[in-house]
Order: sequence, then structure tokens, then C-alpha cells
Amino acid sequence: MVHTQALAVAVAAVLAALPVSAGLYGKTSKVIQLDGKSYDRLIAQSNYTSIVEFYAPWCGHCKNLQPAYEKAAANLQGLAKVAAIDCDEEMNKPFCGQMGVQGFPTLKIVKPGKTPGRPIVEPYEGPRTAKGIVDAVIDKIPNLVKRVDDKTLEAWLAESKENPKAILFSDKGKTSAMLKAIAIDFKGSINVAQIRNTDKEKASLELFGITKFPTLLLLPGGKEAEGIVYEGEMKKESMVKFLTQAAEPNQDPAPAKVKVKSKSKDTKKDSKKASKAKEEFEESSKSQASAEGETGGPTATDETIIDAATESPQPEVESEKPVVLPAPPIPILSTEAELEAECLGPRTGTCILALIPSSPEEVAAEAVGSLSEIAHKHKQHQRKLFPFYVLSEANSGFRKIKDSLNLGTEIEVIAINGRRGWWKKLPSGDKVSLADVSEEAIENWVDTIRLGEGAKKKLPKGLIPEELEEPVAEESEVPIVAEDARETTITVEVKTEETKVAEPHDEL
Repeated sequence: MVHTQALAVAVAAVLAALPVSAGLYGKTSKVIQLDGKSYDRLIAQSNYTSIVEFYAPWCGHCKNLQPAYEKAAANLQGLAKVAAIDCDEEMNKPFCGQMGVQGFPTLKIVKPGKTPGRPIVEPYEGPRTAKGIVDAVIDKIPNLVKRVDDKTLEAWLAESKENPKAILFSDKGKTSAMLKAIAIDFKGSINVAQIRNTDKEKASLELFGITKFPTLLLLPGGKEAEGIVYEGEMKKESMVKFLTQAAEPNQDPAPAKVKVKSKSKDTKKDSKKASKAKEEFEESSKSQASAEGETGGPTATDETIIDAATESPQPEVESEKPVVLPAPPIPILSTEAELEAECLGPRTGTCILALIPSSPEEVAAEAVGSLSEIAHKHKQHQRKLFPFYVLSEANSGFRKIKDSLNLGTEIEVIAINGRRGWWKKLPSGDKVSLADVSEEAIENWVDTIRLGEGAKKKLPKGLIPEELEEPVAEESEVPIVAEDARETTITVEVKTEETKVAEPHDEL
């Protein structure tokens, strides 16, 4: 046992002594290693969508992200680029500063713009998981595939008759990421289209004699050239090799024209701008490094996320960039009457309550911030979601809920449904931690409620006031039928709200 402990200490000492310049990603990693100079050639000039991680080797959050980022790189291979740049390297500091990096890790999605070499750079704000990253990047892949049917086929074939064309006949209506990537490979040399197997495309299928799906057909071009059917597996590498008999895929990145810049005032301005960006970045980086050193490691609040889209340094900047608004705070229920009207009524649906004690701590602030971000995200994507509220100890209903549900004195986040008489608590340890109330943890919990998963507890009697029956028994049967219809409509709406599967997002 003594020898084992000594060996462990020795190994830890050796690892600690390794130079941080080694970075997080080795030579065998599928994550592309960038620096301030290679970014333009490998990312900005590329026809592919990329995601770039700006990191520092000493950053705890960066190390935690590494496995998920490696997995995302493997899943996106051949579809998009996954890259990383060590901002702790002296030569990279000016570039990281110009990209607006103020904390680690910062993730940015870079997608091709209208002008080659001037991509659009957006912050990645989704879950720090492999699935979340992959879904977000795939969503940003340009779609150069033409959707064709019987009505539009002839016109599409007439376009650039001498140029080769490729058609994928498929049962699926949505264009896959793989086909999008193939179209990017042959951008400008082979026109790629997709025809779906439906009644509307019967003439197209008969014209080319297509009977099985999926089928890839190559039309080499020229008046007498016959179509060639691909017989291999539907894998990108094999399909690209098949298409090379008609045209070679584009180099990536495409060769760019070299522009010689003469010394001018603009050059001096750029130099001063880069120098200023480097100074600001170094100060921000030192601040985070110092904070991690004092606390012995990162906490859930250490990570800095840049909310606004950042321009890529010239000459790769896309002038138009998306505007990302900060998440507004969730509303506060000030009175018990408001609480009953929104969450504790006999007809109220599901709502999320953050019960905040009179002397809130860091965990409470993190919980409210996470809820605000989730609510804002769903509103931006126009997704229906039950309301979120803050319930402070100043509200007399606060103690009523705490006592009825036997909740502790700490911050608590619960879901409650007055009409159906159930409640559910956000899972946590004996003492609620920052990790328990992180955005990812709360969003995963909210998703289980939306999908109707997990156990729910029955609300105790007396917490929800009973609905008074209206004395209208002597009236005709018509009002009773109308009331029943209204109740049925309400029930259907609530079911839809609670069981609707969340659309794929910027999370996981």
C-alpha cells in the first residue's frame, strides 16, 4: 500500500511538471490544433462549418470539456471541423483577444459567409456535451443540395448541361448532414440534388429506373453520357470516391489569392488594435487563472461565456453578425394571491418555482440565473414551456409551501401542478450545490417533466383551495354541455404542453 501511494504521488508530480504548452489535445486527436496564423487558412477560408474552442491548459472547465469535445470531433469527422486553440500560448494571445475571448473555455461556431474568407462567427451557448455540440454544428452546415420533384427535374437537368450531376433518391424528406457535406466537397463541380420517394416523384423514378432506396445516381455530363448507379455502402468516403470519376473534390481549404499589403496607416491601426486586444485578453486570463489558483480549481460560476456574436479578425470578418440579447430575469411572485393565481389554483397548470430564502447565497443566484437562461432560450426558439417564477421568503405563501411539502431551509426548485394535484422536486444532495442548480442540470430535469418521465408526489390536502361549484343545476342542459366541452379543451391543451417532446437544440 505504501509503495502504491508513493507511486501515485510520483506520477502526479511528473504530470504536474509537464509543460502546459503541450495543450489538451495530442497529435492523434481528431480535434484540429490551431494557432493565430493557421485559423485563416484552416477555418476562415474553408467551405465547411467549424466549431472552435478557445482554452487554456490550466483551466479546469476546459479539462472537463475535453472528453465530450473529443467525442464530438469523432462524430463530426467528414461533416464539419472541430478545432481548438491554446490561448495561453504567447503567439495566440493577440488573436484570442481579437476574437473577444474573456474566459475559458469559449466555444464559437464559424460558418461560411456569402463572401469567401469572411465567415460568420457565433457563440455556442448550448450544453457542453458531445450531443449538444454535434447537433448545433450540424444545424449550421450550409445546404447546397437542391430538392427536386417531377415538376422541377427538367429545369434542374437543363442547368449547365455539360457539368456532371448527382441525385440521391431517398425515402427521407430531410437532407442528411452527410449529403450536405458531399455537396460541399464538390461545390462548383458537381450539382447535387435529392428526390424523395413519393407519389409526386413517380415520373422521375421511372425515368431513371429507380426501384430501391436510397440510390445514388451520377450523371457524368455531356449529351451521350449515361447515368451510373452507385452500388456501394452509403458511407461518405466511398460515395466521394465514386463521384471522383466525374470531378475531383475541392481542396480544403480552397486555394486563396495572396494579397500583398503595403505599409499604411491601416496596417498601423491593425497593429495597435491587436496589441490592445492582447492586453485586455491577458488581464482577463490572469484574473481567471488567479481565481482558480486561489480556490484550488474551478467552480460552476468560474466559466465566462461571451453572449454576443464576435467578429473574426480581418480579413475573415462577416460584417453582419447575429445579435444575442441577455436573458431577462424570471418574474417574482410578490403576494400569496399572485402565487395562488399562477401556481396554486384548482385550474393552474404546471409551473416551476424557485423558493429563495431571505438571505440568498451563491447557489440561489446560480439557480435563478439558470432558470432565466432556460426560459429565455425557449422563448427565442418560440417553444412552448410552462412558466418559471421566483418565490421569496417575503411572500406568505413561501412558508405555506415549505411546511406543506416538508422542504428544508435552503434554496429549493420545484414543479407543481394545481389542477392535477402533483409536485416534483429538483434532485440534489443533502446540501444543494452549484452543480445541482446548473443550467444543464435544471434543463435536463425540466425535460423529464415535459416528457412525463419520473415519479411525481401527490400534493397534500389544503394546499390547493377547492373549486367552488356554481349552483346552476336548475338551468337547462346546454350550459352543462358547454362547460364539459370547455373542460375537455383545457385538458387537451395541458397534455400537449406537458408531453410534447422537446425540439432538438442548441442542448443536450
